[in-house]
Amino acid sequence: MAPPDTREHRALPEARGERLDAYLARAFPDLTRSRLQGLIADGHVLSDGKPAKAAQRLRGGEVLQLHVPAPVAAIPQAEALPVSVLHEDRDLVVVDKAAGMVVHPGAGHASGTLVNALLHRVKDLAGVGGELRPGIVHRLDKDTTGCLVVAKHEQALVALQKAFKTREVQKTYLALVHGVPPGEGRIETLYGRHPIHRQKFTGKVKEGKPAITLFRVREAFDGAALVEVDLLTGRTHQIRVHLAEAGHPLLCDALYGAGRKAKGAVAQAQEALGRQALHAWRLAFEHPRTHKALDLEAPLPEDFQKALTLLREASIPAGPPVKAKAPAKKTTGRKR
Repeated sequence: MAPPDTREHRALPEARGERLDAYLARAFPDLTRSRLQGLIADGHVLSDGKPAKAAQRLRGGEVLQLHVPAPVAAIPQAEALPVSVLHEDRDLVVVDKAAGMVVHPGAGHASGTLVNALLHRVKDLAGVGGELRPGIVHRLDKDTTGCLVVAKHEQALVALQKAFKTREVQKTYLALVHGVPPGEGRIETLYGRHPIHRQKFTGKVKEGKPAITLFRVREAFDGAALVEVDLLTGRTHQIRVHLAEAGHPLLCDALYGAGRKAKGAVAQAQEALGRQALHAWRLAFEHPRTHKALDLEAPLPEDFQKALTLLREASIPAGPPVKAKAPAKKTTGRKR
């Protein structure tokens, strides 16, 4: 656990007129602006010895004192839940998230989450946001499996969040979709919440944030395809929305593909899955402290493999033996 930390800094003359919280975020880049605002609100920031306010304007030359208390115990409780770890060091941990596991406690999910599991599994957490908890850098839907990186301390969290925001992280997914898309493509739209169905998102908005998805077909079957997807942005439900609005919803996606009927092997594959067919297969990024490249892969889960087998077997043509194809690239949980 990180000890309390007291820092002192003299505001630069050119900071005159700048908001205190904005200036501190640049002076102490290992702390987020929201974290600094919380410290200011709790009286842990002094300006020339007096309690400061986040919105106060600097004159330049003030002595700013910042006290970061030791992290307190997190509200979520540690739980001995199974969690598969692909990589761990003193700064971060990359897990292979299982299907059905929510990432963070919330409404309806007070326990049984990945955070609960990590509080039990990880013994050297230094604290994030003033609490002794793991720093969730990005999220996966409850029923999406695969690679997810978690920070052990605030400095790693800030650096990794910046890397995601500036698109320095490569995120590659595997998906099983209805129909067979063109060999490869780029989907680029504005993106936002659906104007009518508020639990959904859409790329068919006039105003919104940019969303970019690259895809290529790895295997084509009778009525379905295995698609490799690269996310250049990380909007909520982005892959599910973009592929569904392109006419190829994910197998078993009840929210975005409910109207798509399946038959034959596709129906059998959906029965084997029972969840949306999306797997965060590969995650590649620069380590926030060592700056070495990390390239991690999560193996396909058993239900996804079973669905693939059903689709492949149904797509083998009857007749005399044909020349075998080169084996597909294995998806193993190794660090490359």
